[in-house]
Parts: sequence; C-alpha cells; structure tokens
Amino acid sequence: MRIAIASDHAGYALKERLKKAFSAVDWLDLGTDGENSVDYPEFGFSMGQAITSGLAHRGIVICGSGIGISIAANRFPAVRAGLCTDAAMARLSRQHNDANVLALGSRVTGFKVACDCVRAFMDTAFEGGRHQRRIDMLSEPKA
Repeated sequence: MRIAIASDHAGYALKERLKKAFSAVDWLDLGTDGENSVDYPEFGFSMGQAITSGLAHRGIVICGSGIGISIAANRFPAVRAGLCTDAAMARLSRQHNDANVLALGSRVTGFKVACDCVRAFMDTAFEGGRHQRRIDMLSEPKA
C-alpha cells in the first residue's frame, strides 16, 4: 500500500522521522522539503489530489497543530482526514470513520505517540456495518 505524506515547515522534522521509523512503507513524499516557512494549505491540497487521483491509498499530513492541514485536505470529497492525538483516536478513525488520511500536530504530539498513531492507522481495518451508512452520508450533497 502506498502512503502519501505531506507537511508544512512545522511538521517537516516529524515527517522525516516517521519516514525513517517506518522505512518499509512505500512513501509518496509530497513535501515540504525543509524548515523554511511555507503555507500548509498547499500541502493539504497536494494530499487531497493524491488521494483523489489514486496516487496513494492513504496519507499522513502534519503541521504544527494538525488542524490547518487537515482542514485543507478535507476540502476534497475523497478525503476523510482525522486529527488524532493518540493511538485510540487513530484506531477509531479507521474502524468507525474509514479515515484515509491521518493528521498529526508536531507541536502537540511527541514522536513516540505519533508512531503509535501511525501504527494504529496503518494496522486497523474499517469495520463497515452500521458505520458504512454514516460514511455514505458524508458523500451526500447537502443544500
């Protein structure tokens, strides 16, 4: 499974550490490539495009809080990004919400917890069943 990963400048160091910690993953790195200030929406949008086009099946986005970049990624109908601060949230985001993008905040989540979140996100399957109806509702247009 190919997993895209993207960050702004605040998330760059965590992005690079996660790529090394999970070196067996087929990573599609969407940037950024350093700690110089950049705009997080660009990288959230890159994630949205990668998921929408099928370049990646799942993704991880990282900014300082995880909030801004997850909002940007969630502008794309194909994306279900969940901001997680612990492994239980990451597991539930997959089980109940079929999240396909994990959002992390580098300034609020330590490396060990981030690794736990990534592991739970990658190893947990969607339960389907009663949850599928709710996922389908997310794709229904509302007036």
